[in-house]
Amino acid sequence: MKRDMMRSNLFPLLFAFAFLFSPVFSASDLILAKVDRRIDLTSQIVRIATSLKVENTGSDVVSEILLSFPENHAKHLAYLKAIVSEGKGKAKTSSGVGLPVKAVQPNDVPPALTIYSVSLPKGLGKEHSLTLDVLAVFTHILQPFPEKINQGDVQLLLFQESAHYLSPYAVKAQSLTLKLPDARIESYSKLENAKLQGSELKYGPYENIPPFSYLPIVIHYENNLPFAVAKELVREIEISHWGNVQITEHYDIIHAGAQSKGEFSRLDYQTRPYLRGASAFRRLVAKLPPRAHSVYYRDEIGNISTSSLWGDSKKTELEIEPRYPMFGGWKTTFTIGYGLPLQDFLFGLDGKRFLNISFGAPIYELVIDTLFVKVVLPEGSKDISVSAPFPVKEWQETKISHLDIVGRPVVVLEKNNVVPEHNEHFQVYYKFNSLSMLREPFMLISGFFFLFIACIVYSHADISISKSSASYLAKLQWDEVQATTQLIHGIISRCLTAHDKLEASLHDLSRTGDVQACKATRKSVDSSLKELSKELKQPLTFLQSCPQATQILPKVEELVTKERELQEKLVVKHTTVVDGYEKKSSGREIENRIASYQQKITALKREVDDLMDFIDEI
Repeated sequence: MKRDMMRSNLFPLLFAFAFLFSPVFSASDLILAKVDRRIDLTSQIVRIATSLKVENTGSDVVSEILLSFPENHAKHLAYLKAIVSEGKGKAKTSSGVGLPVKAVQPNDVPPALTIYSVSLPKGLGKEHSLTLDVLAVFTHILQPFPEKINQGDVQLLLFQESAHYLSPYAVKAQSLTLKLPDARIESYSKLENAKLQGSELKYGPYENIPPFSYLPIVIHYENNLPFAVAKELVREIEISHWGNVQITEHYDIIHAGAQSKGEFSRLDYQTRPYLRGASAFRRLVAKLPPRAHSVYYRDEIGNISTSSLWGDSKKTELEIEPRYPMFGGWKTTFTIGYGLPLQDFLFGLDGKRFLNISFGAPIYELVIDTLFVKVVLPEGSKDISVSAPFPVKEWQETKISHLDIVGRPVVVLEKNNVVPEHNEHFQVYYKFNSLSMLREPFMLISGFFFLFIACIVYSHADISISKSSASYLAKLQWDEVQATTQLIHGIISRCLTAHDKLEASLHDLSRTGDVQACKATRKSVDSSLKELSKELKQPLTFLQSCPQATQILPKVEELVTKERELQEKLVVKHTTVVDGYEKKSSGREIENRIASYQQKITALKREVDDLMDFIDEI
């Protein structure tokens, strides 16, 4: 039932072909003596290579050959090339130069067909023949069936074609060979002369086929190769005449195969090979030019280390691995960049320079829905022109970069439905004055020169504020306030050092019991504290009389008050301990007497330390 439904999609085309073209075609004197078709279905890109032996049985010289495609295939046609071959068998040769091909619309052609005209290099005379090799490349014509699969399922695809070569000319003999990824095929149309040999499916030979004969076939087969599609690729090529071509490529990639349904299990993916997802892919390979350097690979998060780079004198290959496996319908974005030697891609001709570089992406078997190639030329380039081997949309922009004055001209080329066959060289011609290369070095030298001049002027100029101005006097007063505050801070620090000596004498008393030594220390400390108290009077008086010190004065006065209070508590504690030792009181009794003093001393020390820190930060 499913197979009948699949074939039914082709029946409308058959009805359209029943009412085909004008008598011009039916009366054509061209016939196809032999047609050999090979269809490559081993990847997501379908390549149909057709060899046509064309004979002219009429009396008029023929200058063009018509090729026809079903409309459902023609809208996915990405690349079409036709060349004339000479000789037979191993001696067969071709020029390799594609003949001019254009879409035409003859009279009475239904919309179900698209016709292309191939212009011959020289007319085909009466009873003469030639061999025309045609390569047609299609994207997005393989239909996943089923459209959604689980993590562990294989990917099955449908391909629809005609066993007879669809042509406006009669065909004497023809054959069709389809190359599949492997021998695993779900089903295929079992027509007369159909034969499956390993991974190749053959139809024919068929003889004496009338014009526009169409015999539908459907192949349902397994294909688990990566279906990587770049929804958009921006490829920027920046030229520096200092010896480098910098390539930066921004990819927006989706797995365009059968969509994944259900939840993804990382555990199953890591531990069970049969559940990893046969159609998922973890890596892509990009073939870079031979002398690529400074290669990097990153995404929005940052640099991605899961990549490998190797190469030789003929090629450089970059293997990139996204942060997660790519299942059907999943997306990822990343950027790769690399540098190339300028002399390998920039040349001179007739007073102009021209860039000769490849157009498409370097990733194997990647389909690109929309490709933007931006060629950033050096500032000052003019008379810009582009030569491309196929039609592209073209316009110019301007890019402002470092040390630019008017900006760099940017040539933008846009093309849709790009395949690896488009990875041909194109040329961008422009004129550039070599003296313009000195612009940036001159700007740098001038900038440093004026910077040095400014430094010299600054070091020798007197830009100080007038000594008679109010702001200068206020600054002097504030500097004096700061100096006085630091002086008070130093005096208080010395007082605290004296306090420490007093405390240390009590520790020595508890250890040695020498009361006289403890009293001597007390006498020395008292003397020092009196001298320090005298030193405090003058700076404190200055702060009290200075308007600039109104903000800091309360803290200073509080510090002096707290220090004196601490000093008094320490003296009382010292006196109590010494008296206890003279009266030979017990240690427990002495500790009980000084317990209340010790609590106040500890609190006062904390307050004094906080005030000292505050003043020290001024």
